[in-house]
Amino acid sequence: MSPRLATIDTLASQITCFFPIGIGELFGIRSCEMEDEIVRVSLRRELSSPHFNKKQIKAKMALWMEKGSEPLTETEKADLEAIAAIKASAAIELKEKGNEYVKMGKKHYSDAIDCYTRAINQKALSDSENSILFSNRAHVNLLLGNHRRALNDSQEALKLCPSNIKAIYRAVKASLSLDLLDEAQDYCQKGLQLDPNNEELKKFDQKINLKIAENKKHEAEVSKAVAEAKELVSAIENRGLKIGKAMYRELTGLRKPVLDKNNILHWSVLLLYAEVMSSDFIEDFCETDMFSLSHIFAEDQPLPWDVENNYKREFIELYYEAGSGLVLSKERLLHCLLEGTAASGELRIDDEEKDPVDNFKHSMGSPKWINVNERRTLHDVLKEPNFIIPGIPVFYVVSKRSSFYMKFKAGKWAPPSI
Repeated sequence: MSPRLATIDTLASQITCFFPIGIGELFGIRSCEMEDEIVRVSLRRELSSPHFNKKQIKAKMALWMEKGSEPLTETEKADLEAIAAIKASAAIELKEKGNEYVKMGKKHYSDAIDCYTRAINQKALSDSENSILFSNRAHVNLLLGNHRRALNDSQEALKLCPSNIKAIYRAVKASLSLDLLDEAQDYCQKGLQLDPNNEELKKFDQKINLKIAENKKHEAEVSKAVAEAKELVSAIENRGLKIGKAMYRELTGLRKPVLDKNNILHWSVLLLYAEVMSSDFIEDFCETDMFSLSHIFAEDQPLPWDVENNYKREFIELYYEAGSGLVLSKERLLHCLLEGTAASGELRIDDEEKDPVDNFKHSMGSPKWINVNERRTLHDVLKEPNFIIPGIPVFYVVSKRSSFYMKFKAGKWAPPSI
């Protein structure tokens, strides 16, 4: 190293020790980074000037550090301009280094962000140049998936230079990634006003408009589903019906009652042949219809598994299990009715509502079976105080001719645990 350069390095070191903030921090750079090639080159270039000596630099830095101070002489002005030049030079070289890091790939993105940040911290460039720095940092944050930071950087860039089209593009991209559709649309429209032929912004504009339309459609579907579910809850409450946790979901799926325009409930009803655990469905059982077993069980359609012909119309009886399960709260019931709709998952249940209301506990003893009178309507049966509807009505079919009948009536058979 030449004596002149050695003197310059020694002088920089002495300045760092003499002033509390250190020359590195003066330029917005950590002291431990004083050997950074960018800063070293800038310092050497400026300190090599014949206008610089130790005494001048100390006076200049003291003036720089004193808040509100103004240069009094032409020499002080020249000194401060020289410091500004060093900072501006360092900022430009940091920007270029950051650009190089971006080209080097993902492993160096954090280095690029660091360079852009240090360049911004110089506070030595024009608004338009600093706008580019913020926009560049926004670009790297987008590459890293830091969408909120990218949006913040884009916004800072646009404060400094509202016509920075790259910053607008990156604000659009970040807003869209954050699902901030209104903001994305605003930025996109501003960009197209500045550059009507920008193809990338045109594509984003179409994408944003499509997504807004989809969101509006989804919101309408959610509103409709919630309104219909609330109507159902009110209809169930007004009838004094009690709904419990759904059973046999593998058989019933997501079947639910339907309220028609005449305010009449229509139910899907599950018929379980307890002896063999086979099942049938009545897809649309109107609540005003009676249990006419002659219509439910046709004589000319024997059950394929009933080889002994025990399950003919005249031998069969229907039962429901009394007091089985727990009654769902109103909020929980609404949540269940929304399953499978556009509003599924939209309703949040409070912690205290996560479990059903413990009004009707299943007895620990034998199940109690209640025979269904076929002259009664479905509504009359469902509103019985001891009938808790397990999602949809479930009735058990047994034959008086079967050997299973006495076991069932004696409470020695229970539905499998679900």
